[in-house]
Amino acid sequence: MNYLLPQAATHRSGHVAQWILVPSFRTLHRLMGSPHYLVVMTLTIMLFRPPDVQFYWIDRIAVGAMLIVIFLRSMWLQHSLHWEGTVTLPLASLLLLGLWGVLTQPYEAQVWSVFAAKWIVPFIFFHTAAYAFDNPTSAHRLETFMLLVLGYLSAVAILFLAGQTSMIWPRFILNEELGNHVDRARGPFLNAVANGVTLNILGLIALDSFRRKRLRGISALVLLAALPIAILATKTRAVWIAFAVSISVLSFIAPSLRLRRASRCLLIASGLGILVALSFSDIRTPLTERLRERDPLEFRRDLYQAGWAMFLEKPLAGWTSGTIQSELAKRVPDFSPDQFIFHNTYLEFAVEHGTIGIALYAWLMVDLFRLCTRRSGQQSGDGDFLDGQFRIVWPVLLMVYLINARFVVMNYQFVNGLLFTIAGTLAARKRLDLASSSTC
Repeated sequence: MNYLLPQAATHRSGHVAQWILVPSFRTLHRLMGSPHYLVVMTLTIMLFRPPDVQFYWIDRIAVGAMLIVIFLRSMWLQHSLHWEGTVTLPLASLLLLGLWGVLTQPYEAQVWSVFAAKWIVPFIFFHTAAYAFDNPTSAHRLETFMLLVLGYLSAVAILFLAGQTSMIWPRFILNEELGNHVDRARGPFLNAVANGVTLNILGLIALDSFRRKRLRGISALVLLAALPIAILATKTRAVWIAFAVSISVLSFIAPSLRLRRASRCLLIASGLGILVALSFSDIRTPLTERLRERDPLEFRRDLYQAGWAMFLEKPLAGWTSGTIQSELAKRVPDFSPDQFIFHNTYLEFAVEHGTIGIALYAWLMVDLFRLCTRRSGQQSGDGDFLDGQFRIVWPVLLMVYLINARFVVMNYQFVNGLLFTIAGTLAARKRLDLASSSTC
């Protein structure tokens, strides 16, 4: 009976292959039908995978899977590629410019990681969002994800401010050997600025959700009341300034009376929250010490002066990436950090890429602002996420990004992924609006 063994082995291997392949194809089919789940999953992985936490390359794997699924879906549905030329062209140019910079210096994993966070992530998420969130249902789920992240980040920040660190998860947030700003509410980003910018952006999204009555009742009250306390807990002056300016501007220019009132109530709640927080000595002391801290300002002043002088010496194409650190060490002798960081996105562009880089970056920002310009009399999907009235919130949201870019280098992959996901969804909505208006 031994002659039956090969047939039995073949039969078993067929069952194993069927057991593996059938569920895999079913999963792929479901993801192709709802690719927005992959985008949300990838953003979630980026949220909990800061650069200092070595968790293999799970974020790269997630991005690769997202691209493959969306490409297969486009091929299956025979969708034509939509290149938003007004945004794609400057974004692609900046990506190539950054790629040239990293190729001209010796290989370092950290350099490539920063390059990916600054340019590859924005480029990918901008274009994939246009396909993943191309209908009200998927956009609704993106909004739900953002509100959940806002609630989580606010809770973690308030727990940190209150000293209830035993309730903070994941635990690596409390590891003082990882990341920066161990004395501030830095969230899973391990960076207080990235945490603050994300809270501010998502707070504006929550206000718009309240305007559309997507967010209401006790959940709206708790979430919006917690936001200013969470912003305060970051102990970051740039974040405080951007939050105050963005909510103040929105309280005057918002087209909806409901949104203007909500913004003004949030400003009042912020003032009351600050007064309550300052009434506790264990909170008041670190906050006042943070306001009085002068050493970082002096270091940045010297660094800004050195960077500006370098730009004036090579104003057109800038300095090669490999020479910037050694040149700054000569020009700023009073400080000797492990690495010189400009703490200013615009100055870094000016020094590294000269006028060419600054012009491309300005082009990109102008085209991002233009994503919400009204070109037709009607806007489809009014009342849905990113509807016609969101065109007033979007410039304020970009303003938050640009204000913080004045004080830090925006190389946070989750922040960039989040911003350009919204931008890509807006671009898709605008394209559909223009297509529908042309057929009317």
